[in-house]
Amino acid sequence: MENSKKIASLELGRLVAMFAIIALHSQVFMTYLLMDDIPVFGYAFNQFTRFAVPFFFILSGYFIQPKLTAVPLKTVQSYCAPLLKIWLVWSALCLVMPFNWKKVTENGYLTERTGYWNWLTQNPINAIMEGGMVHLWFIPALIIAVAIIGVLVHLKKTTWLIPVAVILYVYGLAGGSYQTLTEVWTPFFTRNGPFFSTLMVVIGFELRRRAITLSSTKATLLLLTGFTIHFSEAYWLTKFDIPFKLHDFLIGTPLIGIGLFFLLLSKPRLGHHPITFGLSKHVLGIYVCHLLFVVVLLNITAMMGITLAMRDFVIVFGTATVSTMFVLIMDKTPFKRILFR
Repeated sequence: MENSKKIASLELGRLVAMFAIIALHSQVFMTYLLMDDIPVFGYAFNQFTRFAVPFFFILSGYFIQPKLTAVPLKTVQSYCAPLLKIWLVWSALCLVMPFNWKKVTENGYLTERTGYWNWLTQNPINAIMEGGMVHLWFIPALIIAVAIIGVLVHLKKTTWLIPVAVILYVYGLAGGSYQTLTEVWTPFFTRNGPFFSTLMVVIGFELRRRAITLSSTKATLLLLTGFTIHFSEAYWLTKFDIPFKLHDFLIGTPLIGIGLFFLLLSKPRLGHHPITFGLSKHVLGIYVCHLLFVVVLLNITAMMGITLAMRDFVIVFGTATVSTMFVLIMDKTPFKRILFR
């Protein structure tokens, strides 16, 4: 019965997006396939994977819309409290786990960890917006976006949703990827917090609230248009010494997320299999733990002298496998309530 209420293609999309994030954080193709000593293919792949996080935000807004519309403040509390717990638990775990094993053996555990802790204190607001490790920024960003929507819905100001979200997004761009051009001041790295997440979650919220759909053909065109704009921006910004691989969000990025969402929504039976439904419900768990396993495999491959394509293969597929196994095992133990929702 549970599976019948889910859209198979969107659940498949979760899994594909999660794998893309693992590949992104594994920094694949960055040491070979070079052109003039520049990993052009690696940079392109890096930016291609940027569809994943916007897609996750849109999905969150889409699925939470009915409850958020009916009982906004209560839903904000019930939805965000477990996320906050997960963020705190995994932040603590990431803070205590050493990243550089060689440094630990040479200088000791406290020396290795103290360097990281001191680095976090250099920008404490940004550290709070991220947590114990960089990938955890997604959770506070989602919590803040849902809270903003919930408050506006509670105040019966739903017409403000899109304007507020767009203003935050434009400010995020001006103080983020376009900061060299605009010189806009920001209190912390604008990928974190509400600047980009709010628009993505609002998009999902509004698409469901207004029951908007697109055909697969139009969705594909929208997706390709988004990628074209995003990649064109990233290339254009290199003329101002802004690295091509830097960008999490650009002007074209929302179109990528919307296009992919509509494309999958137009093919609801795609990926309809028990494995899809069985794994997709663990994606958040895989997300919060995967980067620690990337770190583990980075250390192991370095110690074993594994490089180039084999290194990428081991880290990407090893992380995907071990992270999934870890979450599935923990799901059968009392630790599930501590580590996950």
